[in-house]
Amino acid sequence: MSASPAEAAYRRPTALAIFLIVAGAIGFWAAFMLTVDKFHLLQDPGAQLSCNFSVLVGCSKNLNSWQGSLLGFPNPILGLAGWTATIAVGVGLFAVRARFARWYWIAFNVGVVLALALVIFLITTSLTVLNVLCPWCMVTWAVTIPTFWAVTLYNLKEGNIPVPERARKLFGTLYSWVPLITLVCYAIVAVLAQIQLDWIHRAF
Repeated sequence: MSASPAEAAYRRPTALAIFLIVAGAIGFWAAFMLTVDKFHLLQDPGAQLSCNFSVLVGCSKNLNSWQGSLLGFPNPILGLAGWTATIAVGVGLFAVRARFARWYWIAFNVGVVLALALVIFLITTSLTVLNVLCPWCMVTWAVTIPTFWAVTLYNLKEGNIPVPERARKLFGTLYSWVPLITLVCYAIVAVLAQIQLDWIHRAF
């Protein structure tokens, strides 16, 4: 059976697929390590975790805070589910010949937006309330930020999120700048951390 014109014109987003698989694997590993550390703390509240390097850099304070269990269970469990879904989407992009349905992309994008909102909240909390940098949390931040930009800009340029044609061209250009946009976001977080925690002098 021959492909429809729309299917024939469709270019599979291979780079996005690879990125989602890699980012998902990294995020899953960070969530898994945080989950293991949480189990250690439940067994022994005074346990010395491998991610605790100093007063400034460690996981225990984050995991024991109420912010570490926003929905009544440890946040890393959300990460295990969310990053598994991200890997599944990446693999799915390789496995199917036609486009995913618009509702599928929008649903995935909503999940990515919620993940970024949670990360922004946790970054703010870490810098202004807990005053500590959690290594595995920072790994999660590092992959959530580019995942948000990559997925959102892809959906905007492809029209999965309806926008005018001129805007689609703009978002298509921005999509190619995702690495640069991500670096800018990293720099903003680093500057805020330096202002709030003076991490350069305290960590080294």
